[in-house]
Amino acid sequence: MNSKGCLYGIGVGPGDPELLTLKALRLLRSASVIAYQSAVDKQSIARKIVSPYLTGNQIEVPYHLPRALEPEKAKSVYDQEVEPIGEHLAAGRDVVVLCEGDPFFYGSFMYIYTRLSHQYKTEVVPGISSLMACPVSLGVPFTYYNDILTVLPATLPTEKLTAQLLSTDAAAIMKLGRHFTKVHDILQQLGLDKRAKYIERATTTEQKIIPLDEVNPQEVPYFSMIVIPTTQRL
Repeated sequence: MNSKGCLYGIGVGPGDPELLTLKALRLLRSASVIAYQSAVDKQSIARKIVSPYLTGNQIEVPYHLPRALEPEKAKSVYDQEVEPIGEHLAAGRDVVVLCEGDPFFYGSFMYIYTRLSHQYKTEVVPGISSLMACPVSLGVPFTYYNDILTVLPATLPTEKLTAQLLSTDAAAIMKLGRHFTKVHDILQQLGLDKRAKYIERATTTEQKIIPLDEVNPQEVPYFSMIVIPTTQRL
C-alpha cells in the first residue's frame, strides 16, 4: 500500500523567475506533481514564473478558484477543484502547489491548505510578495523608524478604506482592478494622490509604472498596486 504523498505550498514570487527561493526551486524540481491556479482560458501566471525550471516529465494539475462567488457556492466549487490534488497525495505522490507571491499572503494556496493539511503532511515555503517587490521596483522606501504600514484590499467599502488611510503612516493598496476609480477618488479627497505611486505586474517583463493621474481605469489589472510611502525623514 502506498504511503501518502506530501503537500508543498511554495511561493514563487511576484514575477521575476530569479526571485524564486532556493528551497522552492529544490522542491519544484523534485516533485512528481505540480499544481497551479489557472483562470479559464488563461495561462497560469504561477506556472509561467517557474517554467524555466520545470523538468518536462512532471504531472501538471491546473485548478480554478473563482474569486467572485458567494461563500457557500465558493466552498463547494473549491472542494471540487481540490479533489485531484488530494487523489495524487492519496496515491503516494508529492504535490507542489505553486502560488504567486507568498502562499499565506492573499494566496490561493490557503484554500488548499485548509482542505488538505489535516490529512497529509504539509510544508509551506514562503515567497517574496508583491508587497516587498513593488516599493523596490518603484525605488521608494515604504517606512522609516516606527512608521505604521497598512495593507488594504481595494475591494473594501469606501468608508473603511478612508478610515484606514487616515490612521496609518504608509499604505499598500492591492487588488485594484475595477476598483481603481474608487481608490483614486479617495486618495484625491484625502490629499494623498501626490504621494501615491502606481505599479502593475512588478518585476515581470510587462511591468509598468504610470503616474496616478495617467492610469486608464479600464486597463488596470488585478495584479497592480498603489504604494503610499511615508514622508522621508532624515
